[in-house]
Amino acid sequence: MSQFSEVFAALPIDAYHRQTLDTSSSTVEGILHKGRAEDLRDFAALISPAAQGKIEELARISRARTQRHFGKVIRLFAPIYLSNECINVCKYCGFSRNNPIPRITLPVEQVVAETRKLAAQGFRSLLIVAGEHPKYVSNGYVETVVRECLPIMPSLGIELGPLETPDYRPIVDAGCEGLIAYQETYHRPTYKELHPAGPKKHYGWRMETPERAYAAGFRRLGIGALFGLYDWRYEALAVAAHARHLYRHCWKAQINISVPRMRPAAGGFQPDPAYQMSDRELVQLVCAFRLLLPHAGLVLSTREPPALRDGLVQLGITTMSAGSSTEPGGYSHFDETTWTPAEDQPGEQFHIADERSPQEVADMIRSQGYEPVWKDFDQSLVSTQQQLEKV
Repeated sequence: MSQFSEVFAALPIDAYHRQTLDTSSSTVEGILHKGRAEDLRDFAALISPAAQGKIEELARISRARTQRHFGKVIRLFAPIYLSNECINVCKYCGFSRNNPIPRITLPVEQVVAETRKLAAQGFRSLLIVAGEHPKYVSNGYVETVVRECLPIMPSLGIELGPLETPDYRPIVDAGCEGLIAYQETYHRPTYKELHPAGPKKHYGWRMETPERAYAAGFRRLGIGALFGLYDWRYEALAVAAHARHLYRHCWKAQINISVPRMRPAAGGFQPDPAYQMSDRELVQLVCAFRLLLPHAGLVLSTREPPALRDGLVQLGITTMSAGSSTEPGGYSHFDETTWTPAEDQPGEQFHIADERSPQEVADMIRSQGYEPVWKDFDQSLVSTQQQLEKV
C-alpha cells in the first residue's frame, strides 16, 4: 500500500485548486442537481467562488444528507491538556518552544481530578492533548493517564506528537480508541517555512501518522488543516484527498474531519488576512465536505464564535467541543457552577471564542430540535434500537 505522502505528491491538487477559480455557476448547479460530489473535481466546484451564490441549496442538501446518515444528534466532547512542553518551533502555536509561557506537565492525579470535573458536567468523551515532548510518551505516562481516566470517560482519544506504530500499541491496549493528527498545512513550502525546527518539520512523516495509528488498532482517525496558514481552498482539497485515501485503506476506522480556523496565539502570532476564511466560506466548506464524504464526522471546536457554531448545528457538523480550556490544568480553576475560569490562563495554546458552559451548549443544541450526545457510542445504540423496533 502506498502511503498518503506518496499518493499526495502525485495528485494534481494545484490543478484542482486553479479549477476553483474557473468554475461556472452552471457546473455548480449540475452537481447540486445530483445531490452529491462524486470526486475531487466536483468538490473543487462546490468550494469555488461560483458556489457562494448557491449556499442555501448547498446547505439544504448537506442538512438532509447529514440527518440521513447521523440522525439529529451532535456529539459533545472536551479536550484535556496534559502538557504544554514542546520541542518544536511552530510559528503559529502558543506551545512553540521559544514562547515565554509557563511550562506545565500535569501529574496523573490532577488529570484524573480534572476528568472527574468534566464528567460532572456530563462529558463521557475526552480528547487528551499535549505538546510534542518525548519525556511523557517514553515512560508510560500516557498509557497510565488512559487507564486511570477510562473508568470515568468511556471514550478516549489522543492528539499528541506522531509516533511509530509499535509506540501507539500500548496506548491502544490501555483503552484509547481515537487519534487526531492535523497536518496543519498541506502546502509543502508553507509547512517548511512555519516549522523550522523540531521533529515536526518532517512533512511526510506527519502526513503518514493516521496510517501508522490505524495499524496500531485505533478505530477513530481524525485529520484536518489549520485554515488560515495558506489558501483555504487548497487546504480543503488536500484534506478531502486525504480522507478519501483513508476511507480506501483504513476502512475499519471512523474518519473525522476537523475544520479549525486559526486564532491569535502566544508569541505574537496573528493569522494572515490574505488567508483568512470568512464565516460564509466555512459554511460552504462544511457543506461541500458533506456532499463528498457523507459518512465522515465533521468536528467544530470552540475556536469558533457562538453564533456561527449555533448556525452550523443543522448544516453538517456532527461533533462539537464545549466548555473548553486549552491550558494544562485549566479546568482546576473553573467554577463548577458557572463553568468559567477563575483566573487568566497564560499557558494556553490559544484562546477560545465560545466560552459557554457545556450545559449552555447542550441547551442550544436541544433548542434546534437536535439531541446532544455525550458518549461516542450512543448514536449506534439508538440506531440499533430503532432497527429492532421495526422488526
